[in-house]
Amino acid sequence: MNGGWAMFPLALLSLAALYIFFERYLTLKKAAKNPEGFNDRIKSMVLAGDINGAKMLCAQANTPVSRMISKGVSRIGSPLKNIETSIENVGKIEISRLERNLSALATIAGAAPMLGFLGTVTGMIGAFIAIAQAEGSVSPKLLSSGIYEAMVTTATGLIIGLPAYVGYNYLVSKIDSIVHSMEYSSIEFLDLLQEPQL
Repeated sequence: MNGGWAMFPLALLSLAALYIFFERYLTLKKAAKNPEGFNDRIKSMVLAGDINGAKMLCAQANTPVSRMISKGVSRIGSPLKNIETSIENVGKIEISRLERNLSALATIAGAAPMLGFLGTVTGMIGAFIAIAQAEGSVSPKLLSSGIYEAMVTTATGLIIGLPAYVGYNYLVSKIDSIVHSMEYSSIEFLDLLQEPQL
């Protein structure tokens, strides 16, 4: 409370950052979990002509990779270019879902320190106004209260902003890993469709 008005929006930003980070972390953890040997099982089912079995396996997995492959499996029989396009479109939608609210976390990482600095400036202005209005000698207590408010908001803004920035970069690296897995699986699936049938 001694930090002044800036502490209220900073508290809201910290709660929002925590919510976004943990919500995205749990979502990405779930998205990264593909069943053991998923690609190999899909390959064997497609080669055996068990299209419905491959669709069911994709539905059970319910991950970005499985939803992409499911779209490709449902398009088997169409020209390869159409299958590739449909997989790419699903991939774009899945990446958009993975990145949801990440821009908000990046904004918090940048805005919290700036808001803290704004609190610092207003605190220092308040301290100088108090000095100007004081008659006679200025007591250290009068001066220190404004400086105290200023320093508290700066520290709080940095305490919120730094973990939010680290959390944002961590989530981005997790998304990159999932996107790499999606690309690998889609390429493997398209290669499977181009294999000569014996």
